Amino acid sequence: MFNQYNLDEIRDRARAAFIGMAIGDALGATVEFMTASEIAAKYGIFRDIVGGGWLRLKPGQVTDDTEMALCIARAIVKTQGWSLEAVADNFAAWLKSRPVDCGDTCRKGIRAYLLHGRLESPPNEWDAGNGAAMRLLPAALFSLPDGELLKKYVIEQAHITHNNPVSDAACLCLGQLMHMAICGAEKSRLRRHVDGLVARFPTFNFVPYRGLATGYVVDTMQTVFHWFFRGRNFEECLVGTVNQGADADTTGAICGMLAGAYYGMDAIPKRWLKKMDSKVISEIESVVERLIMESPVGRTM
Repeated sequence: MFNQYNLDEIRDRARAAFIGMAIGDALGATVEFMTASEIAAKYGIFRDIVGGGWLRLKPGQVTDDTEMALCIARAIVKTQGWSLEAVADNFAAWLKSRPVDCGDTCRKGIRAYLLHGRLESPPNEWDAGNGAAMRLLPAALFSLPDGELLKKYVIEQAHITHNNPVSDAACLCLGQLMHMAICGAEKSRLRRHVDGLVARFPTFNFVPYRGLATGYVVDTMQTVFHWFFRGRNFEECLVGTVNQGADADTTGAICGMLAGAYYGMDAIPKRWLKKMDSKVISEIESVVERLIMESPVGRTM
């Protein structure tokens, strides 16, 4: 069934997706909450990992986007399977550790788990932030290439904090794009898949691009889609995305995971990789190997 897949190539693209996410997070965090014009006035084109920003980060330090993804990855590795309770336990321990940043909807959902043991937030029309999409990569890797498992894992992890049909649609589409890109799909195929999302949910239409990059998952995904399909390499995709400002750590993280999966490790600029927190990169490489080997595609090859 899986003979058409090249496991070495899948490993490379999976590593690049997770590392690309961390790089996008660290790059974008510097200009989070700035406007595109403010970034242009201060930096011209912002393209280097320098830390700082409103969170006063060290160069290469990551935020909640990468940290929550690692919570999910650690839960899968520890339990050698999918345990939503283990994921929620890791989210809870992370929140108690006083992280550098945590979104309001994520905090509310994690607190509900801590107080009431609740693994699924009630449906809420206002919980259409990007906090569930930004962290879904481990669920996509562990389900590769099974579409039904992907849907189960991605939506279950989302609903711990975000139970909203628009968030769900974004998460499922992004997870499917990750599967396709890691398995070597061309951009034209990825674009057709996004066009299918837009047909079902016209609110995600990104042509013409409106230039909004807020924490609302529609604005986030429009920004990622615009710059990913416009960019000609990993760096172009990411630089375009974070220079929109606003929720730039999360738009950067999501574009980084998608562009990393598509372009692979060799396309990631070495100057960015060298700036990253080496402990974070080392853990990412370790968990990616485990996630792929324990995934359906890894277990059958």
